[in-house]
Amino acid sequence: MKRIFITGSSGCIGHYMAEALIKETDHELYFLVRHPEKLKFRYQSRPNVHLMIGDLQNIEKFSDFLKTVNVAILAATSWGGINESFEINVNKTIGLMKLLAPEVCEQIIYFSTASILDKNNQPLPEAGTLGTNYVRTKYQCYTQLKNLPFYNKITTVFPTLVFGGEPNKPYSHLSGGIKDVIKWIDLIRWFKADGSFHYIHARDIAQIIKYLVDNPPTESDNRDLVLGNQKITVNEAIETICNYLNKPIYFRIPLYVILVDFFIKVFRLRMEDWDYFSINYRHFTYKDPISPATFGFKNYCTTIEDVMKLSGVYPQKN
Repeated sequence: MKRIFITGSSGCIGHYMAEALIKETDHELYFLVRHPEKLKFRYQSRPNVHLMIGDLQNIEKFSDFLKTVNVAILAATSWGGINESFEINVNKTIGLMKLLAPEVCEQIIYFSTASILDKNNQPLPEAGTLGTNYVRTKYQCYTQLKNLPFYNKITTVFPTLVFGGEPNKPYSHLSGGIKDVIKWIDLIRWFKADGSFHYIHARDIAQIIKYLVDNPPTESDNRDLVLGNQKITVNEAIETICNYLNKPIYFRIPLYVILVDFFIKVFRLRMEDWDYFSINYRHFTYKDPISPATFGFKNYCTTIEDVMKLSGVYPQKN
């Protein structure tokens, strides 16, 4: 039995991870939380599950405990202003790692984001200069990890676009807004765009993390893992959604950058530097993405149809 310390359990991915670790393992679990009332998973359902009230801002007060941790799963993140994001996503995250005892801690599972990687799974320089506060600080943290003496114990996971959420779990940003996007499908279906991406459900991420806890990568294994299903083009995704919703497509207009600029101005959309970069970069795809199927398990969500059903979007009756 391992002693596992988890941050970020109040979020979408965190809830799925907590549920999997509580229900499917016997490990001793410690969840660092600021607001226990936000937790929707049943942490009282078995012994050896503990809540530690606090946050990364005061992580030093848990110094003695952290020296006893076998596995640290670091999923907490800040989406706030640049100062807060840098303090939490870089300084405090690395500071927490330094409080772990190298002779006791066998693995650190650190959550980054695939947005900071290029098509060859290498750091994308623009993520560090043009990225949002979240993206930029994730880039800064990841590029500093190699300087740490315990770098060989860090497994970095890079989730691609994350779907997930249920009545007893928070919704991801994507799942929370998918029904609003579907409202525009009658307009969207007449356009086509050059772009591609990966996606993954939070429940599948949880299964990967549970596997890694019991099967840490060896020194010869790749410890930078992109989490996602196989890539899909924007056009394929739109076609699949339209077919699922029984909405025919008779013709499609290429959505060139100049037309995108037109829509931005007409609808007065607020665009940041990272948004413009993403529109031009277009293909956020990566080498060798992994899912539960990679380890011989069944994926919970593989297809766009799965995404629609799990998001509560169903075909309209004629």
